[in-house]
Amino acid sequence: MRPDFSKGLVPAVVQAEDTGKVLMVAYMDEVAWDKTRATGRAWFQSRERGLWEKGATSGNFMEVVEVRLDCDFDAVLLRVRAAGPACHTGAESCFFNEVG
Repeated sequence: MRPDFSKGLVPAVVQAEDTGKVLMVAYMDEVAWDKTRATGRAWFQSRERGLWEKGATSGNFMEVVEVRLDCDFDAVLLRVRAAGPACHTGAESCFFNEVG
């Protein structure tokens, strides 16, 4: 099973496997998907950065322990063991801005 890449990039929700906390959202193309599946680490595609591996710069790699696709095969859920914070700000999760 693979995501449907026919319309381009697909969103990838990254979730901590131990807590269920959503850590980040990024995008994948076929190359990022294949590299993630082959290496067991999270790879993404960005319009600005191109192909990138989470943690390649920071050391905060994400070991993928489970992969799920949504019902339409156009979104990915990666359940991971993170080696450090997910957010470039140093926060555990990118979702720390509470809207009141």
